Amino acid sequence: MTHLIIGSAFFVVLFILISLEVANKTVLSLLGAALFIGMGIIEQHLAFEEVDWNVVFLLIGMMVIVGVTKRSGLYQYIAIKSAKAVGGDPVKILILFSLLTAVLSAFLDNVTTVLILTPVMILIAVELGLSPTPFVISSALASNIGGTATLIGDPPNIMIGSAAQLGFTDFLVNLGPLVLILLVVHCALILLFFQKKMKVSMERRARVMDFDEKAALTDTTVLIKSLSVLGLVILGFLTHGITKIEPATIALGGAALLMLLVGGEEVEEFFHEVEWGTIFFFIGLFIMVGGLVELGVIEMMANAYLGWTAGDITLTSQSIIWLSGVLSSLLDNIPYVATMIPLVEHMSNELGGAAIEPVWWSLALGSCLGGNGTLIGASANVVSCGISSRSGYKISFLEFTKYGVIVMCITLAIASLYVRFRYL
Repeated sequence: MTHLIIGSAFFVVLFILISLEVANKTVLSLLGAALFIGMGIIEQHLAFEEVDWNVVFLLIGMMVIVGVTKRSGLYQYIAIKSAKAVGGDPVKILILFSLLTAVLSAFLDNVTTVLILTPVMILIAVELGLSPTPFVISSALASNIGGTATLIGDPPNIMIGSAAQLGFTDFLVNLGPLVLILLVVHCALILLFFQKKMKVSMERRARVMDFDEKAALTDTTVLIKSLSVLGLVILGFLTHGITKIEPATIALGGAALLMLLVGGEEVEEFFHEVEWGTIFFFIGLFIMVGGLVELGVIEMMANAYLGWTAGDITLTSQSIIWLSGVLSSLLDNIPYVATMIPLVEHMSNELGGAAIEPVWWSLALGSCLGGNGTLIGASANVVSCGISSRSGYKISFLEFTKYGVIVMCITLAIASLYVRFRYL
């Protein structure tokens, strides 16, 4: 009982500290894992068994592939080409960049996407004589919506997919149609918010048309090799149901092949592209959540939830969408999802795997879309606004949130209806 109280208290404190970014979240996560093992809450051999290595290696493989592809200048080329394709019209650029960010976020990860595109958007906005704020906010929100569509688009989806044995195609088929609807709604809301601020002269538009997108392509050889390997990896994800090869194996194989093809440098250089802080954050988190499972905390939470919903799948899935959305807008959605996964797994044991599937989709939708609610709700929001601030265009918590919370509430309402009519 003492272990139960101490372990639960430690986890809650660390969860809050991580979400509020009081200190480096990776350090806090590893410290928590070490405390859980050191206090005997979870044995060391069990702790390492709790780590979902499928998630860890899928992230490492994709980080290497995206990092190497980035060196070719492909993403900057696409951004500049898109702006010129609409004749430098700021309204069309605003919409096009939102859609571009959403699409790239579905096949890369959303943090990488905003890291690459945000500086280009700021440059184009400044050349147009406009504040970059609408472009940055719109694209950050779109990245979280787009990342919802696929297994690899957002870290919570990777975790849910691994736990529930849901593949790339499962996410695309089940959440892809909804994301398309949400993107249309998002674009309409963005026009409502910002259209009046998008007036520029023809001279300013001409400046954008003078950009040379070809200059962004720094290495066409790397570009060809990267696109070829990325295409094979996505094909591997799509055919997972046939081949039964796990996404982590496909991603690692693709990363190894791309490093072999590009060559010309020490392998350590390629692994500089991996966000090791994120990887070890996940490892520490998995160990802490495993400790809660060992203590029986997750089982108690699951039983309490099932008692409240009386095993009603409709009430369970609908409440999880909104619970996940609200909490993910205030807290880091990765530790939240890591905590919820064993809870849903326990419900699955009680209610049956097929019956619980709508709950998995509700968890994915709530945690990803809820990230739009506030500036701190998703890593993509923090990163894009951070880049904007360093460029001299500060976006406050309140300014981001007054738009984000509207987008979050409307998209969660649509998602709730979607789950209700498609699965229940």
